[in-house]
Amino acid sequence: MDELKQKIREILASKNCRLYELEWLTNQKPPVLRVSVDKDGGVDLDTCADCSEAISQMLDEEDWNDSEYNLEVCSPGAERELKTDEQIEQAIGSYIYVKLKDPKQGLDHVFGDLKAANDDTVTVAYRVKTRTKTIEIEKTNISVIMTAVRI
Repeated sequence: MDELKQKIREILASKNCRLYELEWLTNQKPPVLRVSVDKDGGVDLDTCADCSEAISQMLDEEDWNDSEYNLEVCSPGAERELKTDEQIEQAIGSYIYVKLKDPKQGLDHVFGDLKAANDDTVTVAYRVKTRTKTIEIEKTNISVIMTAVRI
């Protein structure tokens, strides 16, 4: 899977995109190879179709899987869970939602702008009425972190 992931990353880079997530879903009939694609400025249907065509061609040439499966190339969506440190780093500057395992500063969740992230913590700027406050959250205290749509 690592070799496949690298080949897909190279194809996506040639399309000015990046791999967000690669999943092999064997619980579906036929199984699904899901490639979530991200791109600065967002991913549209034309981008997905272009990437799908290039990935499909590579999979056919490599004879990746002998049995039947479906290829799904999609956007990870506007509200997506941030599952890796790399995804969190790429979300700096984005509006996010964080659900905490244990409350901190009286909060069990927070909506705000992701200002910084390191190996151990994330820093979120959030609003209380007219004031902006900042909270630093230990990654070990995060139940869910995801991008959100500001309403």
